[in-house]
Amino acid sequence: MVKYIIAAFLSLVLIGTTACQPKTGQPDTVSDSVIQVVAAENFWGSIAAQLGGTHVNVISIVTDPNADPHEFETNTADALDFAHANYVILNGAGYDTWGQKLLAANPSNGRKGLNVADLLGKTEGDNPHFWYDPDYVQQVINKITGDYQSLDPADAAYFSTQQTAMENALMPYRQLIQSIKQTYGGTQIGGTESIVVYMADALGLDLISPPDFMNAVSEGNDPPTQSVAAFEQQINQKQISVLIYNNQTATAVTTNLKQLATAQSVPVVGISETMEPPDTTFQNWQYAQLTALQNALSPGAMSK
Repeated sequence: MVKYIIAAFLSLVLIGTTACQPKTGQPDTVSDSVIQVVAAENFWGSIAAQLGGTHVNVISIVTDPNADPHEFETNTADALDFAHANYVILNGAGYDTWGQKLLAANPSNGRKGLNVADLLGKTEGDNPHFWYDPDYVQQVINKITGDYQSLDPADAAYFSTQQTAMENALMPYRQLIQSIKQTYGGTQIGGTESIVVYMADALGLDLISPPDFMNAVSEGNDPPTQSVAAFEQQINQKQISVLIYNNQTATAVTTNLKQLATAQSVPVVGISETMEPPDTTFQNWQYAQLTALQNALSPGAMSK
């Protein structure tokens, strides 16, 4: 584990000052060669900033880890950010429809955009939490790098170097995924939302929570009564080894399940939709969450 942390630190040094900037107002016009980037969410913004280095200026719109991204409302500053952007990154699949509206309200022939859902062949109604799938993340990295090179051909080699640095920075995160998969693959877990689905699949974990429950909570709806009862039974009978919950979209039902899991000595792990803390990097955020899950999966986790 120590070597992973050291590798992460060295990779971050390579990237240097490319950490994603917090949301501000209108993008700064640093120079004609700097690409003005707006990312709807800060997890994509972090990746975009690291890939662009000193040749991009990135503004992320949704950054608050204490707010539900599904309830985000735009303002005039957001509209100005979109209007002055050379490159816009949306998650898509219904996750950030507000961003699509801002683009439509501020048309520009020179602006390039990335809709992650479109890139992955996903549509509204599909699970939109693509950043929890490492393979999807890699596709996004490849696409952003290619788009930067298209927007700024003279600096194509620079962007290739930045991508290499990003790959190195992601190595501990990817190695931890494989370590958890090799050690705990097949372990039954529970999740209060569909945000857990891609993560569980990548880790080889058996997510047995009722899909109707997870989908309903993700969409902001009350889960069917029978799915609540089935979920409670899984916890009471200790069919799951860990309960993963979304700490940004807590409801009375999910809070009750969390309390029930604690009462039954089932470890509980919280994950977030946006980066926590908001000034971290994508890889550090994911690594910390995966480490917490790994610790919860280990034998005797509740007694530690």
